[in-house]
Amino acid sequence: MGIRFLKISVIYFLIGIGFGMFMSISHKFQYAPSHAHINLLGWTSLALSGLIYALYPALAEKKLAKFHFWLHNIGLPVMMLGLIWLESGNSSVEPLIAAGATVMSLGIICFTVNVLKNLKSTSESAAKSKIVS
Repeated sequence: MGIRFLKISVIYFLIGIGFGMFMSISHKFQYAPSHAHINLLGWTSLALSGLIYALYPALAEKKLAKFHFWLHNIGLPVMMLGLIWLESGNSSVEPLIAAGATVMSLGIICFTVNVLKNLKSTSESAAKSKIVS
């Protein structure tokens, strides 16, 4: 599961960088909020989640990890497409943004519950030994 998160995070990184290049070349800086969200909620958040799941494989084995992955990666593109359309002047897409953000937030809640409920001190010791070795 950690590998899945890391692989999808680099896809968001590529999209975020490409979108930043588009903004720079076209001087359409009204898309800066979308650019930031793609990089923070796509690249950064998913990469950090992937690293946590890789360090603590017991967390990755839980259904909550799968729910996190799918909800985050269904909700984020929906939210981002809606936000880009909103930044282009189409205010009728606000419900689309809200729906995507809600689905993605449910995924993040799954991650939070998984970490708080299932991360044990024995898992922490195993992760420290991985880092040292």
